[in-house]
Amino acid sequence: MATTTPIKPVTAPTRPARDISKHDKAPAKGGRVLPLDGLRALAILGVVLYHLHVPGMKGGFVGVNVFFVLSGYLITSLLLEEHRREATIRLGRFWVRRILRLYPSLVAVVVVAAALWFLVGDYGYSDVGAGSGALIALTYTGNFMRAFAHVSQGVFAPGWSLAMEEQFYLIWPPILLLLLSKGLRRKVIAWIGAAAVIASCVFSAVLYDTPSGIATPDIYFSPVSNVAPLMMGCVLALALTHERARTFFAGWFGAVASWVGFLGVVTIAAMMNDGLPGEGWQQTATTFGFTLPLVGLASALLIGGMVSRRSPLSIALSWKPMAWFGRNVSYSLYLWHMVVIALVEPYVHGLWGKFALVVAASLVAIGSHFAVEKPFLRIKKRFEPASWSQPVKREAVTADA
Repeated sequence: MATTTPIKPVTAPTRPARDISKHDKAPAKGGRVLPLDGLRALAILGVVLYHLHVPGMKGGFVGVNVFFVLSGYLITSLLLEEHRREATIRLGRFWVRRILRLYPSLVAVVVVAAALWFLVGDYGYSDVGAGSGALIALTYTGNFMRAFAHVSQGVFAPGWSLAMEEQFYLIWPPILLLLLSKGLRRKVIAWIGAAAVIASCVFSAVLYDTPSGIATPDIYFSPVSNVAPLMMGCVLALALTHERARTFFAGWFGAVASWVGFLGVVTIAAMMNDGLPGEGWQQTATTFGFTLPLVGLASALLIGGMVSRRSPLSIALSWKPMAWFGRNVSYSLYLWHMVVIALVEPYVHGLWGKFALVVAASLVAIGSHFAVEKPFLRIKKRFEPASWSQPVKREAVTADA
């Protein structure tokens, strides 16, 4: 789950972008696109409510797909901006920043959960012990264990999506740097990414095998068959380096795309909640080859629209408390909520009990942000390119995104 929001879609090095009026700008503050932070808050809330089995939230897990698209977009935008400013991408520096951003909180959760394994170890049908679960979480191999070894890690289970992202970011930046260094235009790279998305969706449908009971198919945890949403975010970032695409999104299309994307995600989540006719969402190849990729496409439209122009939706998602929560708490909450649920859920009941669990998990996550994340974020800044702190000329900025 990427948590760094770039200042703008990366601009092409040769053509100035279309300037738009202040009225049309996407809400931004301190170098961040606020509606993306608000979107992050909604996505993590959906995931938490899904894990709490709140009625009507069986489709909340699609928030993970939203995070994947957002992560692909944000990270690729930063990589492209670094290449535009410095004519290269320093991979070592990139990976150090990822470790400093993500690993401290992960270590804190693993240490606490392992120490309390006698209380939380049986939650979520864990197939491993404390040591094995901790090792799987810390090595970002949870998706491999679920996809190929059919092993669940209990309170460490959400780590499968973090593993997907980190494996992707071991491979994607070097590939992107190689393609850029070979002189390929970003538009061509975007088309290559789009082909990878289609291949991943076809791969999922072809390899689908009906799981036993209500289990999720192995293809959902594969870094190959479920790479589509991450790659969609990358394609969006590449597309928005093209002047024509930026102009297109800055016009009426961006406003429509935001609403179509938002309603698309909500509608598909509702479909998952009701279940497909005669079967659960896990029991059909169409879900993984078509429906869930549609969540990624809808998320890409939503993000592309919100970073390109102001709309009622982007203004709503820029509400300061929501944006602050998404920016500062969403990652910690994703890591901590399963541990809090395992510890507290036996003692609370009903909807009010679930509400109390959300509050408790959020308070723990806020404390973790200030106590664990912030000190390492200050260190992380030392590894950011110096050019990031330099002002960008107004004619190079499009949509203030």
